[in-house]
Amino acid sequence: MRPSGDEWCFLPLVRDEGFLALVDQFWSTDNGRVANGVLVGSYAAYGVAGQQWYAGVSAVVMLALLWAWAGALLRHARWKLPRGVPLFSAGMLLAVFCFASTNTYKTFFWPASSVSHTFPPVLAAAATVPALLATSRRGRAAAVASAFVLGAVLGTLSEETSVVALALLAPALLLGRRLFTAGRLPFVRTWCAAAAVGILAGTALLLTSPGSRNRRSRHHADAMFAPESLAASLRGYAHVVHTLTTHWEYFGVIAVGVLLGVLVRRTDGGVPRPDRRAPLILALGAAVLLLSGYVCTVIAYPAFGASVATANRLWNDFLFLALLLLTGAGGLLGNLAARRYRQGVRPVAVGAVLACAGLAAVLAVPLRALEGDMRVRAEAWDRQDRLLRERAAAGETVLPYTPLVVSKMSEPFGNKGKRPWPASCVAAYYRVEKVTDGRKPRP
Repeated sequence: MRPSGDEWCFLPLVRDEGFLALVDQFWSTDNGRVANGVLVGSYAAYGVAGQQWYAGVSAVVMLALLWAWAGALLRHARWKLPRGVPLFSAGMLLAVFCFASTNTYKTFFWPASSVSHTFPPVLAAAATVPALLATSRRGRAAAVASAFVLGAVLGTLSEETSVVALALLAPALLLGRRLFTAGRLPFVRTWCAAAAVGILAGTALLLTSPGSRNRRSRHHADAMFAPESLAASLRGYAHVVHTLTTHWEYFGVIAVGVLLGVLVRRTDGGVPRPDRRAPLILALGAAVLLLSGYVCTVIAYPAFGASVATANRLWNDFLFLALLLLTGAGGLLGNLAARRYRQGVRPVAVGAVLACAGLAAVLAVPLRALEGDMRVRAEAWDRQDRLLRERAAAGETVLPYTPLVVSKMSEPFGNKGKRPWPASCVAAYYRVEKVTDGRKPRP
């Protein structure tokens, strides 16, 4: 990893003015996402090293959250799995989420994108852990409080993930009697209400910020609900849905679900029967997915325009829900096989493991190619960085910068010179007045 895109602007600001300066810029100028600014500042404070370490650190954090979530679900349901299976399943789900992307660099390796669109949906899922583990009055109170706090954080971190979360909380509140047991219903409703209020409070804080107002005026977001914008968003969303449904790697998580469904057992060793509400939950989840995905596209359209149909990082906010639904569907299939064949499910379990292994191998192929591209860029970036620093130290105030593009990232003078905005940030990074296009001969 080496800086590109927005990081060119983040790094010199944090270096010269400090962590809080970047948070203030998010709040006052860029977009109002305070929590987003805090996370960006947390890695930008370490300069290039923060860029290089972000992907690994975020992967460990997300894996830990998903593993904890899997454990909480098992404990709440009073089920058990063989040791290692929850971690394996969480790892496979995360691998598909991050690496099956049509542009893995922007989805996972680019910190600015990961903070906004990859980490938030995982955080939203993990926010349910305290509720799943709560068994006492004090535990339930703590779960409700954490739901409000994490909801507020989510509201100031990612508008799109907040939309998906609210779309899930709404049916939980409205259809609670059909989804939850009577004894659990009061707590579930209180927890959902606290989470929703927290998200709405965070979103209100974001939307009323100077940065959000500036972003809306800059991209004419007031027209997002105009008929033309809604129609264009629908066309873009149809393209997104087509891309996702024809990208077969995403459906590989069904094998993860089948493995879970085959191996899960009650504490007494018996095969659990699927909840009669499971089909309703999956159907509601699918409806929420389709609706919230379109709303996310509408929100993003003013800033991205027609490219909203191809900017894959924007899909992650609702893609994670799709992967969870596919895993749940696979779990039902695996459970059906376990109940029908009883002692003869080993071939099904072995087949699911082999499918997961095959999926991992498939995901590794483009990663290998991406590694080569990233290595070539990193070596070229380091050579140019040393040269520019030497020339800046020698007193030059105008430096030639050669764009080093990887995975369609923004670079100075990119898009045939139509994307000049990072150039001023590169100049600030090297403490010079201006950078010019190094591909052009000097006059």
